[in-house]
Amino acid sequence: MSRRSITVGCSEFRRELSMNRRGFVKAGILGSAGLTLSELLRHEAQASPATTTRRNSVIILWMRGGPSHIDMWDPKPEAPAEYRGEFGTMRTNVPGILLSDMMPRCASMMDKWSIIRSLHHHDAGHSAGDQICFTGYNSGPNPDENIRPSCGSIVSRQLGHLTPHLPSYVMIPRNVPGTGAAYLGVSHKAFETQADPAVRGPFRVPNFSLPDGMSFDRVGDRRQLLRDFDSIRRDLDSTGQMGALDRYTSQAWDILTSPAAQRAFDLDSEPAHVRERYGFMPAFDPRAANRCGAPAWSQRILLARRLVEAGVRLVTVDLRWWDTHVLGFESLRLGFLPRFDQAYPALIEDLHQRGLLESTLVIAWGEFGRTPRVNNDAGRDHYPNVFSAALAGGPIRGGRVVGESDSKGAFPKANPKTPQDVLATMYRHLGVDTSVQYLDNSGRPHPVLPNGRVIDELA
Repeated sequence: MSRRSITVGCSEFRRELSMNRRGFVKAGILGSAGLTLSELLRHEAQASPATTTRRNSVIILWMRGGPSHIDMWDPKPEAPAEYRGEFGTMRTNVPGILLSDMMPRCASMMDKWSIIRSLHHHDAGHSAGDQICFTGYNSGPNPDENIRPSCGSIVSRQLGHLTPHLPSYVMIPRNVPGTGAAYLGVSHKAFETQADPAVRGPFRVPNFSLPDGMSFDRVGDRRQLLRDFDSIRRDLDSTGQMGALDRYTSQAWDILTSPAAQRAFDLDSEPAHVRERYGFMPAFDPRAANRCGAPAWSQRILLARRLVEAGVRLVTVDLRWWDTHVLGFESLRLGFLPRFDQAYPALIEDLHQRGLLESTLVIAWGEFGRTPRVNNDAGRDHYPNVFSAALAGGPIRGGRVVGESDSKGAFPKANPKTPQDVLATMYRHLGVDTSVQYLDNSGRPHPVLPNGRVIDELA
């Protein structure tokens, strides 16, 4: 085999060891503390990732449901009305680039971000599209479950933790199809915040909180019990697994008690004017309120900035639900587009002001676009044949458009690109070697990406 192979998985002994330990932990420090992350970390003994000093990071703004490329990033003002839709167009601060007239703030800073207008793949299913965009591979029989590891899990496995007191891969607020670790194992799953940044109120991540009546001193006593238990089993372990497991348990404890982790997730410490800049949930028209997605995702984006600033390598933010089949223009006008047009520029400007934009690549996209022709319900349907993505920061030069769709926004016309190309661009920014192969549960090797080329036109 000419390519480097990395074996993942575990022996029967390791599985038995992990299962027995899991049962003990439920009654010990980690279970009592409610620290889900610890269960994730202690499995990393199976495959410790290589270390790196590279500090680049990625924020994925995942617009699940499929944002309409025509009504956002690739308007077609010359197309017939049943294709161009209800929105007009507006000039940006980069000559020759037009956007939907629903995105004035994005237009005013077009020089700081770029668009790919010729993305395409073949699957119109939500979860199947998720899998393609997060893994680079087609989905399996159940598209809600990963058969290949997500890009975040790859980053966790290959690059490891940038800082010992924070996870390398975070999902806000919880996993969606495509974001799983598959055969890379539990240790490389995303750390899910579970809690959703509140519209106006305290934000608490349950994984970093102790149950009522549980003090850190008491948890420390249970930690000592766990250490004593491990010392007994370590005497019987000739593989070194117990020592490795103990290191990751210690790391989980460090995260639980780390001031750095507490600060990173403390969204309430942000100044009020910064939180307002990203935006809170506006007073939506009741007709569209039920179709405008989770109410707090503007604040999710702010939390992502805090996490990459603290040292998280990859943060995925769930911005669902862009599935605008019915009264789609109303939903976009009253909710999605005003909110995105406030939060996305706020993130880019915030990263720039903090000196983080050059090291942080921001990718805003969904699993596909929407049909060129407006349907009978004043919306658009699933459409993978051509769609768009917005990229900023990292290696991306602003004010560029890569690729072109045809006059009706139906198919790529020039310079077609794939989700694998986007992933390849992201991986190069992070320093991930895409030629590395990982073994699945049957022992077969699979490269990080099956295909895809870095989009050099963006640099």
